[in-house]
Amino acid sequence: MADHKQCTVVRTGQYQGVQGGTFGIGISARSVGAEGLCLHQLVMSAGSRGRPHLHEGHESAIFIQSGQVEVWHGEDLTEHVILHAGDYIHIPADTPHLPVNTGDHEMVCLVARTDPQEQEGVRLLDLPAWLATRIGPLTVGAG
Repeated sequence: MADHKQCTVVRTGQYQGVQGGTFGIGISARSVGAEGLCLHQLVMSAGSRGRPHLHEGHESAIFIQSGQVEVWHGEDLTEHVILHAGDYIHIPADTPHLPVNTGDHEMVCLVARTDPQEQEGVRLLDLPAWLATRIGPLTVGAG
């Protein structure tokens, strides 16, 4: 007889990511037993930023649902892009990045990652001194 797996619905819940930000529980190994991915919503309040980080061995795909966000990325976070509602970004595995919401409204996005454990592959990085003077201190609600 075939092994019948069941679909799982996740309706509510949130947590604070180690990299900053408020994440919806979403789909992960912890919430539904996912084996190869995670999917969750991230909300960043206006004027907030995350912590510089990378995801060891895992790539991410992000869709901006509302608001806008600046993403500093690459070696020493020297690359910069501004994303608006409707934009997507792919972040390759092991790529340093830092989201910053300099807008007047919260930014909401969907984040998919190839890490079903989702927070275990997060490695925090130091904020380069040159960028610290430009973007300011970390504030609660960042992602």
